[in-house]
Amino acid sequence: MADRAPFRPALIVVDFQEDFCPPHGSLAVKDGRDITETVNKLLALPFVLKVATKDWHPPDHISFASSHANKQPFTDSVMIKNPLNTAETYESRLWPVHCVQGTTGADLVPELHLTQIDKVIEKGMDKRVEMYSPFYDPFNEPRGSDSGLAGILKEKEISDVYVVGLAADYCVKNCAVDAAKEGFKTFIVEESTRAVDPDGWQDCKEEIKAMGVEIVNMKSPEVQRLMTAF
Repeated sequence: MADRAPFRPALIVVDFQEDFCPPHGSLAVKDGRDITETVNKLLALPFVLKVATKDWHPPDHISFASSHANKQPFTDSVMIKNPLNTAETYESRLWPVHCVQGTTGADLVPELHLTQIDKVIEKGMDKRVEMYSPFYDPFNEPRGSDSGLAGILKEKEISDVYVVGLAADYCVKNCAVDAAKEGFKTFIVEESTRAVDPDGWQDCKEEIKAMGVEIVNMKSPEVQRLMTAF
């Protein structure tokens, strides 16, 4: 029988930023700050690579309702066109202004054990494109924004990717789905994330699982093996 590939896990902490957290975040996710303890517990484990991502938007980003006439955050949406191919489009929900480059709202929360982070990746810098995933934008024909994250993981010969952070039903979801598409065995650790729309999280979980991502908890074998793997 062929040998199994080595277990080389990576942790991605998605957008654990001030603007996504109570009490003052402009796009605060309910109980978003409560994930701090479990995220830090995971950061203490021997991952081969630990990455934090950040929304890093220009002040006139297309995802902001304020960038469009007569549009409201949360309730309205906008059609976004591929800047390199206007025939390719997708509809995206609009948000309050958040995580603007250089503002305190874009900072990673200070409770996060930042010294454990190996690399920080910024995303959403093209004002014309919504980019939930830290891998790349949603376009295919052609793709415009690619952070290089997939290449970094492959260079480190990562086998498994664990995804945590905010928000579960948007950036965490898209990060995990893209990690799975790139061929990594991918997990979302449920205690370490929160959803923008908690009432829809159960249905969202089913969508995520259907796309090849496992949703686990801190007591699951997939997390417990991290404590004994090395």
